[in-house]
Amino acid sequence: MQRVWPWLLCFSLALAQNLRLELAPGSEARYRVREQLVGVNFPSDAVGTTRTLSGGVVLGADGRVASGRFTVNLASLQSDEARRDNFIRRNTLQTDRFPEAVFVPKEVRGLRLPLRPGDKARVEIVGDLTIREVTRSVTWVGEYEVTPEGVRLQANTRFRFEDFRLTQPRVAVVLSVENEIRLEVDFLLKSP
Repeated sequence: MQRVWPWLLCFSLALAQNLRLELAPGSEARYRVREQLVGVNFPSDAVGTTRTLSGGVVLGADGRVASGRFTVNLASLQSDEARRDNFIRRNTLQTDRFPEAVFVPKEVRGLRLPLRPGDKARVEIVGDLTIREVTRSVTWVGEYEVTPEGVRLQANTRFRFEDFRLTQPRVAVVLSVENEIRLEVDFLLKSP
């Protein structure tokens, strides 16, 4: 007999009404920006990560988004270089004035309900991303998998600096920074 995970049983029962999923510990958000440093012969990615995030989503029985909101604390982003982090906090993101990025999902494409153990599928999540009081529609592309711990989601989206009125970093040790920011999430979502 197949083992039924307790949280998945709750999901199945909730489908008669709404399915609520919340971020669990271990979830992470990242940015990636391609940069060319002085004295280095090849470009590399500047990567900043944080686990200081919160939020969740409520899905109707038909899989439509009833409500949702995910918040990332931008001041907690850390890369492998403290000078880069300080510059990004002070200049690019201005985290003293705009400490959070917020994503509000509007539509999930590719989600198969009810969720079953081992389910794995490609998914697109469309919604509104707000950074520094600028809101734009973005599409996250990725994959979810139903595991014993919960629903694991890996997804990414990309945009240009000017889409959110962000200034590309220009400092002496950096020859160039590509005009594309890639955001990535590794989320673990559970029923409360």
